[in-house]
Amino acid sequence: MLQDEQKALVAKEAVNCLLQQHPPYSILGIGTGSTVNLFIEALAPHATKFKGVISSSQASTDRLLQKGFTVLDANEVDSLDVYIDGADEINPEGVMLKGGGGALTREKIVASMAKRFICICDSSKQVMMLGKFPLPIEVIPLASQKVASYLEKLGGVVSLRKSKEDPSKNFITDNSGWILDVAGLKITDPKALETELNQIPGVICNGIFAQQKATQLIVSNPAGVEIIAF
Repeated sequence: MLQDEQKALVAKEAVNCLLQQHPPYSILGIGTGSTVNLFIEALAPHATKFKGVISSSQASTDRLLQKGFTVLDANEVDSLDVYIDGADEINPEGVMLKGGGGALTREKIVASMAKRFICICDSSKQVMMLGKFPLPIEVIPLASQKVASYLEKLGGVVSLRKSKEDPSKNFITDNSGWILDVAGLKITDPKALETELNQIPGVICNGIFAQQKATQLIVSNPAGVEIIAF
């Protein structure tokens, strides 16, 4: 089974679980990325069964509106029943590394509002230790060099993310920030590193999701789909 087929399979299973576990007219949080896009497609026939959704990116918002969902402002909602999103890496404790799509800050905000966090991914994202995938860190542009120097002292190899559309320009987040991608880190204590990075002046957010870790993982592999609770 190809990776794209695995992603589609896990998206469909996530929809089935969601419809079984949550009452009509609940409010959902929905993330960003290729697996989430497939989830939105699979959930679209049931859009009217939910009171609304909170989106973690403009790209997801646009897709949700096109599919008939009611997209709410996060400031209008006190809490969410569930947040559904993918991950670039997830360890056996449900701690994730996220931000490959550049939406990490809004993803973390929406995740913090949710009673449950369902991570959906294929088995290639499962790791014993976070850090093989470069750690994304969103920064205020003014602080990018200062933050990069700090990260290099931690042993990271830092690169400033460029736009896919125009590699001569920097990638700009929905918050007008830049992304530093940090390779070469062995993240043995995710919660401690997440806290440390948040204290660097100029850091908006980092891609370690230890405080807002997954409560459930729906993961696909060549043999099928597995559901894991944390």
